[in-house]
Amino acid sequence: MWTLLYDGQCAFCRRWVARLKRWDRGALVRCVPWQEETAWRDRPDLSRGALAAAAHLVAPDGRVYAGAAAARPLLGLLPGGRWLAGPLALPLMPRAAAMVYAWVARHRHQLGCGSPACRRDD
Repeated sequence: MWTLLYDGQCAFCRRWVARLKRWDRGALVRCVPWQEETAWRDRPDLSRGALAAAAHLVAPDGRVYAGAAAARPLLGLLPGGRWLAGPLALPLMPRAAAMVYAWVARHRHQLGCGSPACRRDD
């Protein structure tokens, strides 16, 4: 089974995970807050810092996709998602997606998180 590790303390992240769960009608992705260390503590390649910075998708074979790199395999699992995943393989798209993901991750407090985990003094 695929596992998505996300920030369970972030309201913005929880809303997107709720959308993902509704879309994932085949229940192919298990969504687990990274704060539940039992989900990743036996993975030396995953650190608290990396998990706090980006969502991580862990494939059944153990491969890990972080941040924007997780979008393509994740979309490929979801009904109707393959047509959205295709363009992410085009030249320059992985880089553009990574830039957008990084911007959203840095600004999630301004994008409706509202939780203390994401509150920042700008």
